[in-house]
Amino acid sequence: MNATRARDALQAGAQGLALALLGWTASIVLFVLSVVSIALIPIGVGVFTTPAVLTLVRAHADRRRLFAAEWADLHIPVPYRPHPRDLRTGITGQVERCTLMLKDGATWRDLKWLLVDMTAGAATAILAPGLLVEGVYGIALAAGLWTAVYDSADGAWWYDFIPVQGWRTAFLAGLLGLFWIVLGLYVNRALVTAHFRLTRSMLAPDSRVKLAQRVDRLTETRHDAVDTSAAELRRIERDLHDGAQARLVAMGMNLGTIEALIEKDPDQAKKMLATARESSAEALTELRDLVRGIHPPVLAERGLGDAVRALALRLPIATEVDVEMTGGRVGAPVESAAYFAVSEVLTNAVKHSGADRIWVDMHHSAGMLRVSVTDNGSGGATAGGGSGLSGIERRLGTFDGVLAVSSPAGGPTMVTMEIPCELS
Repeated sequence: MNATRARDALQAGAQGLALALLGWTASIVLFVLSVVSIALIPIGVGVFTTPAVLTLVRAHADRRRLFAAEWADLHIPVPYRPHPRDLRTGITGQVERCTLMLKDGATWRDLKWLLVDMTAGAATAILAPGLLVEGVYGIALAAGLWTAVYDSADGAWWYDFIPVQGWRTAFLAGLLGLFWIVLGLYVNRALVTAHFRLTRSMLAPDSRVKLAQRVDRLTETRHDAVDTSAAELRRIERDLHDGAQARLVAMGMNLGTIEALIEKDPDQAKKMLATARESSAEALTELRDLVRGIHPPVLAERGLGDAVRALALRLPIATEVDVEMTGGRVGAPVESAAYFAVSEVLTNAVKHSGADRIWVDMHHSAGMLRVSVTDNGSGGATAGGGSGLSGIERRLGTFDGVLAVSSPAGGPTMVTMEIPCELS
């Protein structure tokens, strides 16, 4: 336990030193560049420099968000407004880009954060390594270093509030140094966490901004849902027209011919009856496949877990499915969205990953349905890229769900989906 605490305190001290140095270097430089660049906008120069400088500021802030997640398990939202896809190029586009960034409230929160990060943020972070260094220095004084510093000093050598003038005061300095080290063992992690909490208070959007972002998000996902529904309806109409409908029309024509031949040529009529029977069976199969594509019967009858297990059994790759959903079922719309999302991910894994094993883990906890699909393939998938993952992201976004992809080169690939919902 003591070794673990000491290791964690040393790690927090190193993290605090890195955060303080970032505050006193990158934050100061970026704040000065931002102020100068914005001040030069009236003469035209700032129009070209400000977007570049603010992009660096955002990258610096995003790096701090990443550190907060990795070092303190604190999530700091990314509130930047996306630029329009049809943003123009050239001077006009540059002016528009500069205007959009300056109108974004997150830009001004970033600038205020830079000011805080170079002062209070850096001071909070530097305390973590400072306690350990100050403690080691006090112990070193007690171990004999005081003789060297005392000889070179004019009068007493002060260690904090202790004037080191002999072995007795050096021993007191050593005790104080030991106190600083023990204190650091217990508070270093809290100091680093306090730094990130201060960062979150500056970078995170307020409730009004969150509400506006929520409205924008719902508007976007509503449009996606409408477009997806329209595309799905067109697919169903096309499949009916080209598949089952064509077979049923052909079967009706064959039955008319059979009716004319049944007395004149019974043998030919029998052959055509066999063909009609085959056509009816094929049409029924196509209709069943079409219905399964709209809403699989096993999903309606047995729920999401069994539907995914049935889906896995049809795959050409060995697939393990682990489901923990005790206490009921999620709503039918969420079940359908999750099922088809998992189906798409599994299809991508079979087609593109080169894997020979797939694992599906599905569980519900704390009002959230979480599904992860992992394969041991070659990796390289991205959430915003191809392979259908962007479509899955839009499908989940309709229910305020999220998609995360971890797929380093060489694999493995893990696709994680989360949808807020309750069991019933």
